[in-house]
Amino acid sequence: MSEAEQNTGQGAERRIGVLIVDDDALVRVGLVMMMGGAPDVRVLAEAEDGGAVLDLVKRHSPDVVLMDIRMPTVDGLTTTERLRALPDPPEVLVLTTFDADEHVLRALRAGAAGFLLKDTPPEEIVESVRRVARGFPVLSPAVTRRLMDRVAHADHSERAGRARDRLSVLNTRETEVAVAVGQGRSNADIAARLFLSVPTVKTHVSSILTKLDLNNRVQVALLVHDANLVDEAQG
Repeated sequence: MSEAEQNTGQGAERRIGVLIVDDDALVRVGLVMMMGGAPDVRVLAEAEDGGAVLDLVKRHSPDVVLMDIRMPTVDGLTTTERLRALPDPPEVLVLTTFDADEHVLRALRAGAAGFLLKDTPPEEIVESVRRVARGFPVLSPAVTRRLMDRVAHADHSERAGRARDRLSVLNTRETEVAVAVGQGRSNADIAARLFLSVPTVKTHVSSILTKLDLNNRVQVALLVHDANLVDEAQG
């Protein structure tokens, strides 16, 4: 099979194309080895700085970009924002460490599909790439809560008010679905809890993203957390 057939899916199931962006050559080598062990994943290119990413994305059309945060010229946060502004952007999966929590939140708000810690087991990294490629966010509930707690500060009430104002465009059912998304529930789980069909839940999620001008479920989750709706639903 030719390389073109492998990338387009002709003659076989299409493989997930990945672009690796990290200024540490050893990290890149490790990630290439991890991806190389997965028959359904293909590393299309590597970059050591965010400045090269847009050209590589246009050239290779990856499904997923594994993005470091700290790089010497153009960091991963700026690069994520630039990527998500493209007409048909790839999903971005941020690679980070605990000491960059605030940066991770900025990346998620910019439209990243999630984040991984660099000490995540290899099989989990590969599975996370698969999940992101299928449109599912990759977020650890425990780490997400830590992020929320660390960025909480004096203007919490003001931020909550702004979030509630944004969410006010949703109808009652859409708000219920948004809160369930914020709780990390799958479409099937939301459907069961709200007595809806899965296609109806998908329609509501699509409407929520459109009304709020958001890119993905991660941003919906962050917004409902900012509005304190998840805590209220669990209270």
